[in-house]
Amino acid sequence: MSRLLAAVLAAFIAVPAFADVTLLNVSYDVMRDFYKDYNPAFAKYYDAKFKDKVTLQQSHGGSSKQARSVIDGLEADVVTMNQSTDIDAIVEKGKQINAGWEKRLPNEAAPFSSLQVLIVRKGNPKGIKDWNDLTKPGVQVIVPNPKTSGNGRYTYLAAWGYALKQAGGTDAKARQFVTDVFKNVPVLDAGGRGATTTFMQRQIGDVLVTFENEAEMIAREFGRGGFEVVYPSVSIDADLPVAVVDKVVDKKGTRKAAEEYLKYLWSPEGQEIAAQNYLRPRDPAVAAKYAKQFPNVKLFGVSDFGGLQKAQKVHFDDGGVYDQIAASIAKK
Repeated sequence: MSRLLAAVLAAFIAVPAFADVTLLNVSYDVMRDFYKDYNPAFAKYYDAKFKDKVTLQQSHGGSSKQARSVIDGLEADVVTMNQSTDIDAIVEKGKQINAGWEKRLPNEAAPFSSLQVLIVRKGNPKGIKDWNDLTKPGVQVIVPNPKTSGNGRYTYLAAWGYALKQAGGTDAKARQFVTDVFKNVPVLDAGGRGATTTFMQRQIGDVLVTFENEAEMIAREFGRGGFEVVYPSVSIDADLPVAVVDKVVDKKGTRKAAEEYLKYLWSPEGQEIAAQNYLRPRDPAVAAKYAKQFPNVKLFGVSDFGGLQKAQKVHFDDGGVYDQIAASIAKK
Protein backbone atom coordinates (compact mmCIF):
# COMPACT_ATOMS: atom_id res chain seq x y z
CA MET A 1 0.00 0.00 0.00
CA SER A 2 1.42 3.41 -0.96
CA ARG A 3 1.94 6.05 1.69
CA LEU A 4 -0.54 8.31 -0.12
CA LEU A 5 -3.29 5.66 -0.10
CA ALA A 6 -2.62 4.88 3.55
CA ALA A 7 -2.90 8.56 4.44
CA VAL A 8 -6.22 8.90 2.58
CA LEU A 9 -7.65 5.83 4.33
CA ALA A 10 -6.50 7.11 7.73
CA ALA A 11 -8.21 10.43 7.06
CA PHE A 12 -11.51 8.70 6.32
CA ILE A 13 -11.23 6.61 9.48
CA ALA A 14 -10.39 9.63 11.63
CA VAL A 15 -13.44 11.65 10.59
CA PRO A 16 -16.63 10.42 12.30
CA ALA A 17 -19.33 9.51 9.82
CA PHE A 18 -22.76 10.81 10.79
CA ALA A 19 -25.62 8.84 9.30
CA ASP A 20 -29.15 10.14 9.40
CA VAL A 21 -31.16 8.64 12.24
CA THR A 22 -34.59 7.19 11.47
CA LEU A 23 -37.11 6.62 14.24
CA LEU A 24 -40.40 4.76 14.00
CA ASN A 25 -43.11 5.93 16.37
CA VAL A 26 -45.90 3.37 16.72
CA SER A 27 -48.89 5.27 18.03
CA TYR A 28 -52.66 5.15 18.32
CA ASP A 29 -55.22 6.42 15.86
CA VAL A 30 -56.15 9.92 16.96
CA MET A 31 -52.59 11.19 17.43
CA ARG A 32 -51.84 11.56 13.71
CA ASP A 33 -52.37 15.30 13.71
CA PHE A 34 -50.36 15.98 16.85
CA TYR A 35 -47.30 14.18 15.50
CA LYS A 36 -47.65 15.90 12.12
CA ASP A 37 -46.98 19.11 14.05
CA TYR A 38 -44.56 17.74 16.65
CA ASN A 39 -42.20 15.78 14.40
CA PRO A 40 -40.90 18.75 12.33
CA ALA A 41 -40.39 20.78 15.52
CA PHE A 42 -38.41 17.95 17.11
CA ALA A 43 -36.32 17.38 13.96
CA LYS A 44 -35.36 21.05 13.94
CA TYR A 45 -34.45 20.94 17.64
CA TYR A 46 -32.44 17.73 17.25
CA ASP A 47 -30.49 19.07 14.29
CA ALA A 48 -29.66 22.29 16.15
CA LYS A 49 -28.56 20.44 19.29
CA PHE A 50 -26.61 17.53 17.80
CA LYS A 51 -25.85 18.73 14.25
CA ASP A 52 -27.45 15.54 13.04
CA LYS A 53 -30.54 14.78 10.98
CA VAL A 54 -33.42 12.68 12.24
CA THR A 55 -36.21 11.23 10.12
CA LEU A 56 -39.50 10.44 11.84
CA GLN A 57 -41.81 7.70 10.63
CA GLN A 58 -45.30 7.05 12.01
CA SER A 59 -47.59 4.05 12.34
CA HIS A 60 -51.16 4.55 13.59
CA GLY A 61 -54.04 2.26 14.49
CA GLY A 62 -56.07 1.06 17.45
CA SER A 63 -53.82 1.22 20.52
CA SER A 64 -54.01 -2.47 21.48
CA LYS A 65 -53.72 -3.52 17.85
CA GLN A 66 -50.57 -1.40 17.58
CA ALA A 67 -49.14 -2.95 20.73
CA ARG A 68 -49.77 -6.40 19.26
CA SER A 69 -47.91 -5.38 16.09
CA VAL A 70 -44.86 -4.43 18.17
CA ILE A 71 -45.07 -7.69 20.12
CA ASP A 72 -45.24 -9.54 16.81
CA GLY A 73 -42.08 -7.86 15.51
CA LEU A 74 -42.82 -4.35 14.22
CA GLU A 75 -39.56 -2.57 15.06
CA ALA A 76 -40.77 0.58 16.78
CA ASP A 77 -38.13 2.80 18.35
CA VAL A 78 -40.79 4.40 20.54
CA VAL A 79 -44.41 3.67 21.36
CA THR A 80 -46.87 6.43 22.22
CA MET A 81 -50.07 4.83 23.45
CA ASN A 82 -53.26 5.83 25.23
CA GLN A 83 -53.14 3.21 27.98
CA SER A 84 -50.28 1.91 30.08
CA THR A 85 -51.58 -1.64 29.76
CA ASP A 86 -50.67 -1.64 26.07
CA ILE A 87 -47.06 -0.79 26.94
CA ASP A 88 -47.12 -3.31 29.79
CA ALA A 89 -48.18 -5.95 27.27
CA ILE A 90 -45.08 -5.18 25.20
CA VAL A 91 -43.00 -5.56 28.38
CA GLU A 92 -44.57 -8.84 29.43
CA LYS A 93 -45.38 -10.60 26.16
CA GLY A 94 -42.86 -9.18 23.74
CA LYS A 95 -39.96 -8.51 26.14
CA GLN A 96 -39.00 -5.53 23.95
CA ILE A 97 -39.39 -2.87 26.68
CA ASN A 98 -37.67 -3.10 30.04
CA ALA A 99 -39.76 -3.12 33.19
CA GLY A 100 -39.95 0.21 35.00
CA TRP A 101 -40.48 2.21 31.79
CA GLU A 102 -43.04 4.44 33.53
CA LYS A 103 -40.41 5.71 35.99
CA ARG A 104 -37.97 6.99 33.36
CA LEU A 105 -39.96 10.12 32.51
CA PRO A 106 -42.10 12.57 34.53
CA ASN A 107 -45.81 12.09 35.25
CA GLU A 108 -45.62 8.30 35.02
CA ALA A 109 -44.29 8.81 31.47
CA ALA A 110 -47.52 10.54 30.32
CA PRO A 111 -46.69 14.00 28.87
CA PHE A 112 -50.33 15.03 28.54
CA SER A 113 -53.86 13.77 29.15
CA SER A 114 -57.29 13.78 27.59
CA LEU A 115 -60.86 12.79 28.39
CA GLN A 116 -63.90 11.37 26.63
CA VAL A 117 -66.41 13.80 25.10
CA LEU A 118 -69.64 13.41 23.13
CA ILE A 119 -69.66 14.71 19.55
CA VAL A 120 -73.13 15.26 18.09
CA ARG A 121 -74.60 16.54 14.84
CA LYS A 122 -75.05 20.29 14.43
CA GLY A 123 -78.01 21.46 16.47
CA ASN A 124 -77.88 18.30 18.59
CA PRO A 125 -81.11 16.90 17.08
CA LYS A 126 -81.32 14.02 19.56
CA GLY A 127 -80.82 16.34 22.57
CA ILE A 128 -77.80 14.45 23.90
CA LYS A 129 -76.45 16.07 27.07
CA ASP A 130 -74.94 13.28 29.17
CA TRP A 131 -74.07 9.59 29.29
CA ASN A 132 -77.63 8.53 30.13
CA ASP A 133 -78.81 9.87 26.77
CA LEU A 134 -76.70 7.24 25.00
CA THR A 135 -79.07 4.51 26.21
CA LYS A 136 -82.23 6.03 24.73
CA PRO A 137 -84.09 4.13 22.02
CA GLY A 138 -83.29 5.39 18.54
CA VAL A 139 -79.90 6.89 19.48
CA GLN A 140 -76.99 5.40 17.54
CA VAL A 141 -73.65 5.57 19.35
CA ILE A 142 -70.34 5.38 17.48
CA VAL A 143 -67.41 4.11 19.51
CA PRO A 144 -64.34 2.03 18.59
CA ASN A 145 -64.02 -1.57 19.70
CA PRO A 146 -62.82 -1.84 23.33
CA LYS A 147 -60.97 -5.04 22.43
CA THR A 148 -58.65 -3.27 19.97
CA SER A 149 -58.80 0.38 21.01
CA GLY A 150 -57.85 2.20 24.18
CA ASN A 151 -60.26 4.90 23.04
CA GLY A 152 -63.06 2.33 23.17
CA ARG A 153 -61.96 1.06 26.58
CA TYR A 154 -61.95 4.57 28.03
CA THR A 155 -65.49 5.08 26.74
CA TYR A 156 -66.60 1.81 28.32
CA LEU A 157 -64.99 2.72 31.65
CA ALA A 158 -66.33 6.27 31.54
CA ALA A 159 -69.87 4.98 31.05
CA TRP A 160 -69.43 2.38 33.80
CA GLY A 161 -68.03 5.00 36.20
CA TYR A 162 -70.88 7.41 35.41
CA ALA A 163 -73.45 4.73 36.28
CA LEU A 164 -71.66 3.89 39.51
CA LYS A 165 -71.74 7.53 40.59
CA GLN A 166 -75.51 7.83 40.23
CA ALA A 167 -77.71 7.50 43.31
CA GLY A 168 -77.85 3.85 44.28
CA GLY A 169 -75.16 2.95 41.77
CA THR A 170 -73.90 -0.63 41.90
CA ASP A 171 -71.74 -2.80 39.67
CA ALA A 172 -74.85 -4.66 38.55
CA LYS A 173 -76.54 -1.40 37.51
CA ALA A 174 -73.34 -0.19 35.84
CA ARG A 175 -73.12 -3.41 33.86
CA GLN A 176 -76.71 -3.02 32.68
CA PHE A 177 -76.07 0.64 31.80
CA VAL A 178 -73.00 -0.20 29.69
CA THR A 179 -74.97 -3.02 28.04
CA ASP A 180 -77.69 -0.53 27.13
CA VAL A 181 -75.10 1.85 25.64
CA PHE A 182 -73.49 -0.84 23.50
CA LYS A 183 -76.90 -2.08 22.33
CA ASN A 184 -77.06 1.27 20.53
CA VAL A 185 -73.70 0.81 18.77
CA PRO A 186 -74.35 -0.13 15.10
CA VAL A 187 -70.72 -0.73 14.11
CA LEU A 188 -67.45 -1.23 16.00
CA ASP A 189 -64.38 0.17 14.23
CA ALA A 190 -60.92 -1.02 15.21
CA GLY A 191 -59.70 2.43 16.30
CA GLY A 192 -60.72 6.00 17.04
CA ARG A 193 -59.94 7.40 13.60
CA GLY A 194 -62.04 4.67 11.98
CA ALA A 195 -64.92 5.61 14.28
CA THR A 196 -64.53 9.26 13.27
CA THR A 197 -64.67 8.27 9.59
CA THR A 198 -67.84 6.27 10.24
CA PHE A 199 -69.47 9.24 11.96
CA MET A 200 -68.29 12.11 9.77
CA GLN A 201 -67.82 10.62 6.29
CA ARG A 202 -70.26 7.73 6.30
CA GLN A 203 -72.74 9.80 8.32
CA ILE A 204 -73.63 6.88 10.56
CA GLY A 205 -74.71 7.53 14.14
CA ASP A 206 -76.09 10.34 16.28
CA VAL A 207 -73.15 10.68 18.67
CA LEU A 208 -69.45 9.86 18.48
CA VAL A 209 -67.68 9.21 21.77
CA THR A 210 -63.97 9.93 21.52
CA PHE A 211 -61.03 11.80 22.98
CA GLU A 212 -61.33 15.55 23.38
CA ASN A 213 -58.44 16.20 21.00
CA GLU A 214 -60.16 14.27 18.21
CA ALA A 215 -62.83 16.98 18.11
CA GLU A 216 -60.21 19.50 16.99
CA MET A 217 -59.02 17.14 14.25
CA ILE A 218 -62.60 16.82 13.01
CA ALA A 219 -62.91 20.61 12.95
CA ARG A 220 -59.72 20.96 10.91
CA GLU A 221 -60.64 18.26 8.42
CA PHE A 222 -64.38 18.67 8.07
CA GLY A 223 -65.01 22.24 9.27
CA ARG A 224 -66.70 23.40 12.43
CA GLY A 225 -70.19 23.72 11.01
CA GLY A 226 -71.31 20.09 11.05
CA PHE A 227 -70.96 19.05 14.66
CA GLU A 228 -70.98 20.16 18.29
CA VAL A 229 -68.95 18.98 21.29
CA VAL A 230 -70.92 18.04 24.41
CA TYR A 231 -68.99 17.74 27.66
CA PRO A 232 -70.67 15.17 29.93
CA SER A 233 -71.23 15.80 33.63
CA VAL A 234 -68.33 13.48 34.47
CA SER A 235 -65.63 11.81 32.40
CA ILE A 236 -62.54 9.70 32.85
CA ASP A 237 -59.02 11.10 33.09
CA ALA A 238 -56.99 9.49 30.31
CA ASP A 239 -53.23 9.67 30.77
CA LEU A 240 -51.38 9.05 27.50
CA PRO A 241 -48.07 7.23 28.14
CA VAL A 242 -44.91 6.90 26.03
CA ALA A 243 -41.91 4.58 26.12
CA VAL A 244 -38.66 3.75 24.35
CA VAL A 245 -38.59 0.23 22.90
CA ASP A 246 -35.31 -0.87 24.48
CA LYS A 247 -34.65 -3.98 22.44
CA VAL A 248 -35.06 -2.13 19.15
CA VAL A 249 -33.08 1.02 19.94
CA ASP A 250 -30.19 -0.98 21.32
CA LYS A 251 -30.18 -3.14 18.20
CA LYS A 252 -30.37 -0.14 15.84
CA GLY A 253 -28.18 2.23 17.87
CA THR A 254 -30.97 4.82 18.08
CA ARG A 255 -31.37 5.11 21.85
CA LYS A 256 -30.07 8.69 22.10
CA ALA A 257 -32.45 10.00 19.45
CA ALA A 258 -35.39 7.97 20.78
CA GLU A 259 -34.90 9.23 24.33
CA GLU A 260 -34.56 12.82 23.13
CA TYR A 261 -37.72 12.41 21.05
CA LEU A 262 -39.77 11.49 24.10
CA LYS A 263 -38.13 13.94 26.51
CA TYR A 264 -38.90 16.81 24.13
CA LEU A 265 -42.61 16.13 24.65
CA TRP A 266 -42.20 17.82 28.06
CA SER A 267 -40.37 20.84 26.65
CA PRO A 268 -42.24 24.17 26.48
CA GLU A 269 -42.51 23.80 22.70
CA GLY A 270 -43.72 20.20 22.93
CA GLN A 271 -46.31 21.17 25.51
CA GLU A 272 -47.42 24.13 23.40
CA ILE A 273 -47.93 21.88 20.36
CA ALA A 274 -49.89 19.48 22.58
CA ALA A 275 -52.20 22.27 23.78
CA GLN A 276 -52.69 23.52 20.22
CA ASN A 277 -53.87 20.00 19.37
CA TYR A 278 -56.27 19.99 22.36
CA LEU A 279 -54.20 17.63 24.48
CA ARG A 280 -54.17 18.77 28.10
CA PRO A 281 -50.57 19.78 28.88
CA ARG A 282 -48.61 19.10 32.09
CA ASP A 283 -46.64 22.37 32.02
CA PRO A 284 -48.50 24.79 34.36
CA ALA A 285 -47.60 27.87 32.31
CA VAL A 286 -48.82 26.30 29.06
CA ALA A 287 -51.93 24.97 30.79
CA ALA A 288 -52.72 28.45 32.09
CA LYS A 289 -52.22 29.98 28.64
CA TYR A 290 -54.72 27.58 27.05
CA ALA A 291 -57.10 27.23 30.01
CA LYS A 292 -60.07 28.74 28.15
CA GLN A 293 -60.13 25.95 25.58
CA PHE A 294 -60.28 23.21 28.23
CA PRO A 295 -63.61 23.29 30.13
CA ASN A 296 -63.54 22.08 33.70
CA VAL A 297 -65.07 18.62 33.87
CA LYS A 298 -65.45 16.48 36.95
CA LEU A 299 -63.06 13.59 36.37
CA PHE A 300 -62.50 10.20 37.93
CA GLY A 301 -59.51 7.98 37.30
CA VAL A 302 -58.73 4.40 36.44
CA SER A 303 -57.89 3.99 40.13
CA ASP A 304 -61.66 3.68 40.63
CA PHE A 305 -61.32 0.33 38.84
CA GLY A 306 -58.26 -0.75 40.80
CA GLY A 307 -55.94 0.53 38.08
CA LEU A 308 -55.72 -0.24 34.38
CA GLN A 309 -54.22 -3.70 34.83
CA LYS A 310 -57.11 -4.82 37.00
CA ALA A 311 -59.64 -3.18 34.67
CA GLN A 312 -58.03 -4.95 31.71
CA LYS A 313 -58.23 -8.33 33.44
CA VAL A 314 -61.79 -7.93 34.70
CA HIS A 315 -63.38 -6.17 31.73
CA PHE A 316 -61.36 -6.60 28.54
CA ASP A 317 -59.36 -9.84 28.65
CA ASP A 318 -60.87 -12.71 26.70
CA GLY A 319 -63.97 -13.91 28.53
CA GLY A 320 -64.14 -10.73 30.62
CA VAL A 321 -67.18 -8.58 31.33
CA TYR A 322 -67.08 -6.81 27.95
CA ASP A 323 -67.06 -10.13 26.07
CA GLN A 324 -69.99 -11.29 28.20
CA ILE A 325 -71.89 -8.06 27.42
CA ALA A 326 -71.14 -8.38 23.70
CA ALA A 327 -72.32 -12.00 23.70
CA SER A 328 -75.56 -11.08 25.46
CA ILE A 329 -76.25 -8.33 22.90
CA ALA A 330 -75.50 -10.67 19.98
CA LYS A 331 -78.09 -13.17 21.23
CA LYS A 332 -80.88 -10.60 21.03
